Amino acid sequence: MGSDEKAYSCVAESSRIFDLLFSLVDPLSLPREAEARKSHVDFTAKRDQPYFFIPFKETETTAALKAIEGSIASLLADQREGAGKVGRIRVDQEKTTAFLFQAYLARVGGLGKLDDNVRSLLKDTDLFQAQSNPYRRMSANLYATADKGEYYHIHGSLEASTTLRMIGLDSHRPELATHDDIVAVIEPAVQRFTVDELESMNSRNRQAGVKAFKHEEFLRTPHGSVNWALPPWSVVGLEDGTPKVPLADRGDDRLLSGIKVLELCRIIAGPVIARILAEYGADVLKVTSPHLSDVPFFQVDGNMGKHTTDLDLKTAEGRATFEKLLAEADVVVDGYRPGALEKLGYGATALSALAARRGRGIVYVSENCFGYEGEWASRPGWQQIADCVSGVAWEQGKFMGLDEPVVPPFPISDYGTGCIGAITALVGLHHRATKGGSWHGKASLLQYDLLLFKAGLLPAAVQDSLRSQAGESFLALRHAHSVDQISGRALRQLRTLHADFVDQPRYLDHWYADGYEVDVSAVLPVVEIEGLDISFQRASRPNGTDEASWDSFRREEKDHRRG
Repeated sequence: MGSDEKAYSCVAESSRIFDLLFSLVDPLSLPREAEARKSHVDFTAKRDQPYFFIPFKETETTAALKAIEGSIASLLADQREGAGKVGRIRVDQEKTTAFLFQAYLARVGGLGKLDDNVRSLLKDTDLFQAQSNPYRRMSANLYATADKGEYYHIHGSLEASTTLRMIGLDSHRPELATHDDIVAVIEPAVQRFTVDELESMNSRNRQAGVKAFKHEEFLRTPHGSVNWALPPWSVVGLEDGTPKVPLADRGDDRLLSGIKVLELCRIIAGPVIARILAEYGADVLKVTSPHLSDVPFFQVDGNMGKHTTDLDLKTAEGRATFEKLLAEADVVVDGYRPGALEKLGYGATALSALAARRGRGIVYVSENCFGYEGEWASRPGWQQIADCVSGVAWEQGKFMGLDEPVVPPFPISDYGTGCIGAITALVGLHHRATKGGSWHGKASLLQYDLLLFKAGLLPAAVQDSLRSQAGESFLALRHAHSVDQISGRALRQLRTLHADFVDQPRYLDHWYADGYEVDVSAVLPVVEIEGLDISFQRASRPNGTDEASWDSFRREEKDHRRG
């Protein structure tokens, strides 16, 4: 270990990035009273070095975000209980690292995401085989184009047929099963087109997808220029006519006890926002459509602490039930394609009007891919799209010694964005308690990735050390390997190097889950605050398990925590 590497401290860097955030985010979006809480924050680490085989300060950046989350929670606790009732805020490096790849640590019936037989234990919400069919799964992947040295991430999202047909391929190829055989079919189809042609086709077909930009190249685009100048998140007022709504003290140590959260999200980033609010005691009801796909395994960790229900908001009955839920909601989390909820009549403007009519403000949190300003703000997208457009994928390829982009292992940007979204919800509740009114929190995958660049790459000596730890199998990966292949190799190497961390049950919460009828394990909440109970009140369950009612939270849960 060189002297530069020895000098690097994740704990010290997390503290520096905590300070950096106050210089990047305006006082309305990050109340300055929270800055004084830094003296209450303890960043801790068992091993004060990065774990991930990635050139970015992922854990350090997210630990700083978690410290912001804890600081805002502490402010809210002072409003609820009086100053000085809560104590120190602890953010642990290992717990933060586990948070950032929790889907790969979660277990249902003892099986993990990459285990062959796990699907038999899950509710099949992969309605169009976009995940379970390997050929259709690879419609969301990075491929070379007709432009030499240029790569494009097509993304069939949760349906796949439109993207595959767009590039001239059949929607189903059951005879193709291996990675090499599938890439040998899909990559040549993508290579028939230039980046401009793929962009035009994607736009016409309303598909997610983007060129893999180098970071400096992205910043020269109009969208990159606009978004680099913006803060990592924002909280803005929607209406100022409703009165203050302080948090109610219900005689427990759960900060958000009694707060009702409606979650309209799929996959990871949006559900993580609401999962974090559940950790602080909110009643979170996840609402999904029975006609829309969701990734089955992500529900194992993403639905911890929640109730889940299915409603079709395109029917009169579904809308009537949903509007009864809305009438009592304090927070709404929107993780769908930009404009989707507005078209249904439930966007920020409509909810602001609802809040004014009922005389009690609401906090609306939206999470998207490309951000809220700039020419690409309305484009759909997922984590890999943000990683490609921002330059993260090219930096990952460079880290691996390649002259091509590679999508990083694990859905790290998703989880980091989820933390940012939770911060905006807490800030919105803080403003509602102290100022009144309704508030709109905005988080995006792109802004989380840009924050990584603003935090700076890991020092060269630390990158060298991580590269040597990554192993030949990981470094043999190339641009067309899938995110699960990349993550699987990274996980195996982490398990070899750090079994005492990766396979350590103390970083997981263990429950019997009635919804799955087996035991589940999921990563514990990261933030610890003296005087507050930050924990799950119930186990995970599949989408659509519960009735669409707030009364269901008052009933006895059959789930129970394992010792």
